[in-house]
Amino acid sequence: MPDEQIRIILVDDHKLVREALALLLESDRRFKVIKICVNGIDAIESVRLLQPDILLIDINMEPLNGFEVTEKITKENNSIKIIGLSVNNLPSYAEKMLSIGARGYMTKSSSFHEIVHAILEVHNGNTYIAEEVKKMIL
Repeated sequence: MPDEQIRIILVDDHKLVREALALLLESDRRFKVIKICVNGIDAIESVRLLQPDILLIDINMEPLNGFEVTEKITKENNSIKIIGLSVNNLPSYAEKMLSIGARGYMTKSSSFHEIVHAILEVHNGNTYIAEEVKKMIL
């Protein structure tokens, strides 16, 4: 991946979170936010059309939540690398996301530095769970 940017679709139902994350990610030349989605239905359609490298998706949304979207997308195309993003730091959320095909789980209290690290790890084929969640597992 010398000069190629990691293509990201960002999904969150909160405008400020979407805008802030998009600005931060775009400030890093390794990343290109190719679409910002406001809900799970938009995310599924966008993934089909744009085939991102990474889908960074909020868990608690309506009408489809991040679990439902992840399940649907991974059944259709398991090459899309999905990272769940939530305010919830319960290990059960992370475990559920990984069990249905996600490759990572971050919390909204994670630092931007850790989110970048997670994206890079997942893009390189690894699994990543937020440090605050991992501490609760151990």
